[in-house]
Amino acid sequence: MDLNLRIDEMREDIIRTTQELVRIKSLEGEPKPGMPFGEDVAKALQCALDNAEKLGLKTVNVDGYVGYAEIGEGEDYVAALGHLDIVPEGDGWIHPPYGGEIHDDKIFGRGTLDDKGPIVACLYGLKAIKDSNLPLSKRIRVIFGTNEETGSNELHYYLQKEKPPVAAFTPDANFPIINGEKGITTFNIVKDVKVMPQGDYAVEYLRGGVAPNMVPDYAEALVVTTNTMDLVDKLNGFAKVNGYDMKAEVNENKVTIKSVGVSAHGSTPELGKNAIMQIITFLNELTLGDDCISTAIKFLANYIGMELHGESFGVLLEDKDSGKLSFNLGKINIDGSKIVVTLNLRYPVTKTLEDMMTPFNRTIENTGFTIENFTHQEPLYFSPDNPLVKTLQKVYSEQTGKEGTLISIGGGTYAKEMPNTLAFGPTFPGDPDVIHKPNEYVVIEDLIQMTKIYTHALYELAK
Repeated sequence: MDLNLRIDEMREDIIRTTQELVRIKSLEGEPKPGMPFGEDVAKALQCALDNAEKLGLKTVNVDGYVGYAEIGEGEDYVAALGHLDIVPEGDGWIHPPYGGEIHDDKIFGRGTLDDKGPIVACLYGLKAIKDSNLPLSKRIRVIFGTNEETGSNELHYYLQKEKPPVAAFTPDANFPIINGEKGITTFNIVKDVKVMPQGDYAVEYLRGGVAPNMVPDYAEALVVTTNTMDLVDKLNGFAKVNGYDMKAEVNENKVTIKSVGVSAHGSTPELGKNAIMQIITFLNELTLGDDCISTAIKFLANYIGMELHGESFGVLLEDKDSGKLSFNLGKINIDGSKIVVTLNLRYPVTKTLEDMMTPFNRTIENTGFTIENFTHQEPLYFSPDNPLVKTLQKVYSEQTGKEGTLISIGGGTYAKEMPNTLAFGPTFPGDPDVIHKPNEYVVIEDLIQMTKIYTHALYELAK
């Protein structure tokens, strides 16, 4: 049986299953028995496993942490590893974020491309291989992860219960082939408010952002001042000169500043506009006092500002394989008691954590900021001669007619957590970046094309 022909026959089922999963708002929730990441994530996992069973595939639920569908026999297995959890939808959607609606030959919704559509593609690839009766030397497993966006803790559990694949890919980045991923750190810098807001412009609060690994598209601040109209005029002028979407609302002596940016993945901050930093750079132009909040705002404006690579912070690193360090201030919460700033920094594949954190610590020294909730993923790099790299290059070239070039990314994928794994698709070269953004979608023809690519990749690894 021709694998691509079989996939074409299942086209409507691939679309339907993707829509079904997208309609589940699978954000991490409160843990419950058998549901370590909450009810909604568990619902998505069960939905995926139910669909796999309907396709006649063996399924296993690993204590609610991970599920998988499998074919074949043998000691070793190869795998495709995707995730069913999602990031928050945010604002600015034209179509319902959990509707799975089709418009202009695209399926819209949170998770369509990151990562429900791609893992559905792998699932139907598994079905196509099963139906083909082609000989296999290894088992093939499609693994449904549930915690990729907030820590990949489910894979740590999985690897305690199961041995890793001998070769695998995760459909959670870009085509052609990702052979390098930057090191990633996420952490808070925190400071207690000991001196209350004061001066001509007293900032009572500043908050924004929904996730560390997203460029924040909304933030707001409340400023108390006797110069309300002067503040409004300054804001309007600042927004116009810089091309920012910002406005002020006045209520007696209080001005609420609302800043709208452009969301993007934290690994590509250059594709977004940071709504938090728009406010901070504006506030820094006012005559602020010497209180704790004002001092913090000045520090953030002077050492981060609208920069994307940590230049003023002293942490700019660069290499030829993966480019420059990326610096994203993803969340902020400043109020009368505490200042919490959440940062997401990604450093080049040939550099070390020490290369970045030594100058970082030097910069925050004597500022009153301390580091909390520090997480770290080491960089990942595969040689161009690696057999897994070579196999995926071959498949990509054969299925698309294009060169299977190697690229490095700033995004962190499951490849860092699962041995013998690299990222492979699903975004095709030249396609818009819609992951983690409002109006995320997958083009239906791309969904079918990636299904064919993933099918042949799994077969080539297992034959």
